[in-house]
Amino acid sequence: MKNAQELTGDKVAMAPEDAANNMNMNSTHDESEKVSWGQKIAFGFGMLANQMFPAALGVFMVILVEDLGFPPLLWGLIFFVPRLFDAITDPIMGFISDNTKSKWGRRRQYVFIGALIMGFSFVAMWQLYEANGLAYNFWYFLSLSIVFYLGLTIFSVPYVAMGYEMSDDFHERTRIMAVAQWIGQWAWVIAPWFWVVLYKPEWFETADAGAREVSIYVGIGCMFLAMIPSIFIKSRSTLNDTNLKPITLGHIKESFVEIGDGFKQAWKNKPFMKLCGATFLVFNSFNTIAAFSFFIIVYHLFGGDAGAAGNWPALHGSLGALATTFLVIPIVTKMSEKFGKKKTFMISQGISIIGYILFWFLFVPGKPWLFIFALPFFSFGIGSLFTLMMSMTADVCDLDELKFGLPRKEGTFGAIYWWMVKFGQAIAGLSTGLIMGLVGFTQGADTQPEEAITGLRLFYTLLPIAGTLLAMYIMRNYDLTEEKVNEISVELKKRRKAAKEQGPQPSE
Repeated sequence: MKNAQELTGDKVAMAPEDAANNMNMNSTHDESEKVSWGQKIAFGFGMLANQMFPAALGVFMVILVEDLGFPPLLWGLIFFVPRLFDAITDPIMGFISDNTKSKWGRRRQYVFIGALIMGFSFVAMWQLYEANGLAYNFWYFLSLSIVFYLGLTIFSVPYVAMGYEMSDDFHERTRIMAVAQWIGQWAWVIAPWFWVVLYKPEWFETADAGAREVSIYVGIGCMFLAMIPSIFIKSRSTLNDTNLKPITLGHIKESFVEIGDGFKQAWKNKPFMKLCGATFLVFNSFNTIAAFSFFIIVYHLFGGDAGAAGNWPALHGSLGALATTFLVIPIVTKMSEKFGKKKTFMISQGISIIGYILFWFLFVPGKPWLFIFALPFFSFGIGSLFTLMMSMTADVCDLDELKFGLPRKEGTFGAIYWWMVKFGQAIAGLSTGLIMGLVGFTQGADTQPEEAITGLRLFYTLLPIAGTLLAMYIMRNYDLTEEKVNEISVELKKRRKAAKEQGPQPSE
């Protein structure tokens, strides 16, 4: 058995016996290997809300360009500014969540409050009327977007941390995330059909009128889904934990120092930085071109006739999500158990490159059904990403506890990880608008120049391939294997046992 210093590859912050004396059993891990299906499903319902909001936003945002006359630059700013704000608040929320003393534990109350803010602000932000003018609608939407993303931060950072701390077991972590992603993927099955609903003249006179009504059902429905983990996932009181940092107005300066220290520790954690970098490249190169599928189908396959395009834009997203749900996630889960998480990541991303190449050849005017054959390959990229990466981040949290002791920092690591994702989304949203302007796409036009659509298609294929290849290069030396994670887990259990036997120690 390797000792702690060999496992971390660095000097350990405190000796195991000293760490044990200061623990007070702050870890919230369930020591059993298996997590009940009820707990997994409760966590999964939260993931459905966590994914339905951005999935719905991706559809609704088209209305800003197509129906409310937002130019690409303003559309890009709508993506960029709220996500930039969100990226700033995430690390603060991570620190608060990790260090909360409460009879409800460290996470549950924030998940509940964040769900409320998200639900009501989502409804409010889509109450847009063309008659109010472009400037008013831009500032109204931008302001409420910031409120929405604040709620998303309050919800998602502690929610994701809850998932990280549900199990100590290497493979059970992947199974937890697989169940959550399986449930969450239904957001991407359902959301593309909002295009059909919003643009169906028999139902709504205009798409923005449809958004005003449909947003009520999406916002309130997802709000209740987001509350489920806070109600049903177990947690213990942290009122008597002595390792938590004070969260008071009098300790604001010290808190920001602690947040900074948490960032420094995370940046020194090489496996974690590889996860962040690879996710940034895969997810956000995809996000940059995601909205292009609607425009490629409508303008390339159907000559700009949205009515003739019918259900095809919705089918593109929905069938891709179904492939992820019933094909990718089960296969990736089994592959991970057989080959390990890193190798499974490399294989899955390689398969996705085949899908992006096929899209170039299978977007054929007059034969829209051909692109369906690319969807199963394409789905392996995003479909495997968060199942694996969230499981691997939980492994990283064990490594951090081994090196730096308690309190455990699932919230901090989750916040930094999603900070990378969301900051990347902000860049991706801005890049989407810039690319559309670069290729000469004109918002609201009945037809588009051929070179504009060709440009969108080139970016649609080449940009995610480049991002995926760079991500695979970053992950080539990822070394947090099953063997190493299990050895770390054994060491941490020895510390917890020693802490339990000695009991709480008085603080200095």
